[in-house]
Amino acid sequence: MSVIWTLIIGLLAGALAKLIMPGKDPGGIIITILIGIAGSFIFTYLGKFLGIYEEGEAAGFIGATIGAIILLAIYRMFLKKRTA
Repeated sequence: MSVIWTLIIGLLAGALAKLIMPGKDPGGIIITILIGIAGSFIFTYLGKFLGIYEEGEAAGFIGATIGAIILLAIYRMFLKKRTA
């Protein structure tokens, strides 16, 4: 059940990250939502590693959003380097 919860939080976090960091992305909202899901998973496992979350707990909405924003910024950096 925690994987499904992490997916749902990541979906919402990706959408919020797109609202916070507007701009033209080649993949649009779909890629941003996938990045949000990845950010949610990364922050869940990073939080477990650091002892912030217990086993079976998923990253909170704020953590997932921060993860999505960080991954979106990295994604945009790589795209600018690739197109330049």
